[in-house]
Amino acid sequence: MNKTDFLLKLKLQKGIGYVKLLQIASQLDVEEVDSAAVQKLDLPFNLAAAAFKALNDEQADQTVARIKKQCQVISFFNQEYPDRLREIYQPPLILFARGNVSLLKSKIVTIVGARLASHYSQEVIDRLMPNLVASNLTIASGLAKGVDGFAHRACLKNNGQTIAVVGNGLNHYYPSQNHGLQDQIVDKGLIISEYLPDTPPRPFRFPQRNRILAGISDSVIVTEAKEKSGSLITANLALQENRNVYAVPGPITSPLSEGPNRLIEVGATPIVDFKLETENIF
Repeated sequence: MNKTDFLLKLKLQKGIGYVKLLQIASQLDVEEVDSAAVQKLDLPFNLAAAAFKALNDEQADQTVARIKKQCQVISFFNQEYPDRLREIYQPPLILFARGNVSLLKSKIVTIVGARLASHYSQEVIDRLMPNLVASNLTIASGLAKGVDGFAHRACLKNNGQTIAVVGNGLNHYYPSQNHGLQDQIVDKGLIISEYLPDTPPRPFRFPQRNRILAGISDSVIVTEAKEKSGSLITANLALQENRNVYAVPGPITSPLSEGPNRLIEVGATPIVDFKLETENIF
């Protein structure tokens, strides 16, 4: 079987998390995986036994076939896997996708901010978006309430391309009020996740999702965000990965301006008008 199917079968096994999956994946130097290839892997006894079990698991074969009918499966080894994401610390080894996967190879600007954002974020995004879309940039965000939803909707309204990176499986709609938006993104853009399609949303999965948002992007824009928030996690990850980070300044009396103002203080580029020079963000 090909490496992607083998990795997916491994992911379906109980007791094989990211570290063990990486330990196996990093040694796969063949295109087709069979018993001989697994035999050559330098693995602890229990992990080697789990790899053989996955290889010969017929029930997992059925699950893999069902998943591939629901979405596209992209592994670290596939051509469709975004090059920028390969560079990050702990890149996802498997992505599940619905929509236009070619967008992963486009120029991507990620927009993040508070879930309980004010009209200020809405206005800034609405006025920035025409310039971003006209520059053939793909807009990524996390399909959460607030700024994420503002960014996706504004992009679609301007006939742009958008990517949603979610912290749950693709068979779930979260938050529920974004049900229609999620369907629109699948139809006109792309939605991706590192989680198996039936995986429910859980709070700890969203910070993990943020590294993918930072990883696929060329630049990150932060609007309103508290100083300790998921948006700042995304921005800091982007800085660590040498991405360009932009922040929308706000009044020092607003808790939602603490995050972007702090980013500007440590070197993020402030957005001071709506004519963002897009050629400078790459």
